[in-house]
Amino acid sequence: MTRVPGRTAVQNVRTVPVSTALPPELPAPAELLAARAAELLGWRGAVLPPMSLLGRRVVPVVELLTDRHAERLSWDCGPVTDRTAVSTWVWPELADRVPSPAVRLVGVIAPARHWRTALACAGPFAKLCPAAVVLPATVTGSEDYQNNCLLRTRLYGVAVLTAACDGAVELELPGSATDEASGAAELASSAAVRWMHEVLYERLLAETPAPAGC
Repeated sequence: MTRVPGRTAVQNVRTVPVSTALPPELPAPAELLAARAAELLGWRGAVLPPMSLLGRRVVPVVELLTDRHAERLSWDCGPVTDRTAVSTWVWPELADRVPSPAVRLVGVIAPARHWRTALACAGPFAKLCPAAVVLPATVTGSEDYQNNCLLRTRLYGVAVLTAACDGAVELELPGSATDEASGAAELASSAAVRWMHEVLYERLLAETPAPAGC
């Protein structure tokens, strides 16, 4: 190294080439791939459009709890999406005075071009409900997919599905069941999750007609 007043000269520096290749595109819209993935996974419920939940972009699959929905209709208590109001629902003194969730989150699906993006979106939900990712089928032959993607998704219990160029979806790795002992019940009763269920309730009612008799 040669010292120059006011400057530092560095020798023997190698330039590392940076790949400019972009991950392959998904072959179909996210909601369509998610619907096919939900069918393969045996998830029963309505596949909602992609939306942001708890700061993650996912496709939720939800089920309307018709008895609770009817009860809330009789109370004239529709979805409550004001986060401040819902935050009070966990207060002990209001335990018997707040409405019960009218929807069940069956699972979340994160279609994405890269597995890291998909896992970052779906992974946080794995303790609350089944979670899955949908990736382009062309990535399955890569070393990164074999050595990293399958290992990480298996660790988090997230299912992996792939979408072929024609939009056909195949199951590559089944997910694991939610571990109730790991705090899922406590998480489900948190203010943030209660509010999320109200948001899903509102979206479900907006996307699908109410069942007959409700």
